[in-house]
Amino acid sequence: MTGPALIGRKPVLVTGGAGFIGCNIANRLAREGRDVLVYDALSRPGVERNLHWLQSRHRERISFVRADVRDEDSLAAATRGSEAVFHMAAQVAVTTSMADPREDFDINVRGTLHLLDALRGSGRRVPLIFASTNKVYGDLADLEFELDRGAYRPVDAAVREHGIPETRPLDFHTPYGCSKGAADQYVLDYARSFGLPTAVVRMSCIYGERQMGTEDQGWVAHFLIRALEGEPITLYGDGHQVRDILDVRDAVDAYMAALRQIDRIGGRVFNLGGGPGNAVSLRQIVAAIGEITGREPDVRFADWRAGDQRYFVADTRLIRSALGLGEARGWREGVADLAAWLAEERGLTFGREPMPVKVRA
Repeated sequence: MTGPALIGRKPVLVTGGAGFIGCNIANRLAREGRDVLVYDALSRPGVERNLHWLQSRHRERISFVRADVRDEDSLAAATRGSEAVFHMAAQVAVTTSMADPREDFDINVRGTLHLLDALRGSGRRVPLIFASTNKVYGDLADLEFELDRGAYRPVDAAVREHGIPETRPLDFHTPYGCSKGAADQYVLDYARSFGLPTAVVRMSCIYGERQMGTEDQGWVAHFLIRALEGEPITLYGDGHQVRDILDVRDAVDAYMAALRQIDRIGGRVFNLGGGPGNAVSLRQIVAAIGEITGREPDVRFADWRAGDQRYFVADTRLIRSALGLGEARGWREGVADLAAWLAEERGLTFGREPMPVKVRA
């Protein structure tokens, strides 16, 4: 372990705390005067920069354990004395799960079970908030869609107005969907079976500062990085896919509210995304990136990827009413903020005058 000893103080454990969302949660906790134990294997390139950022900002608040969630003993030791847990550590890419389903299972299911059992065995009612995914709903192939101004929209009026609710039947696709879905269900059942105060947050596409986007995960940041560096952007499928993207600052607001109100919401599941007001197609994001950077992105197309949803927009009414959340930040503002951060982080510049964008089919 590195960092302060935290003797006599109970930290909040953040697994995957050097990752994109995890480090933003850790930063908010420390900023609010909470001690934080970051548990991370640092297996993803670039996340050590997030850890250093946390340590430089909150030297007296941040402790660090470099370990894998598959290491049962290390994980159990990290839970001892922790007053709450945000479980963000995961194998996060569909493509990686297709290449190595066993490792995907071990990290996402076995690692989560290790954590839950450590908390169960502690004899304490330690809250756990779990980061799940909209992939648990499958490809939504039973829904009818139509093209509307270059974006897929559901024909069903209720879904079109509000998005996909938590009552939607689960339909795991790809090993990633299976592993995250299984972990999701274990977290809920440990509330039912053992009385652990847990909650599940099924996320849409989250973007924002500290995101080291790649083609496999963190696509908004990835698109921006490619455009800023003058590299081509590949759209898999036709680019009309719609996602409700959410700024990480709003996502952290939701996670913090869930922890504060865990006694009231324990055992429940919530969809979290930008909602219908932040529903945007991949092509629309690319066009906005061109306007923000003043450069026309070089767009190329490739075949659809396994399990890709033509449309996913979260129905956010339940989480907003249950947690008292405000309106999400508009996606154009958030993407512009991310572009500015990425440019500064990478020492890049971009033009100030907007440039028309042409997406080539």
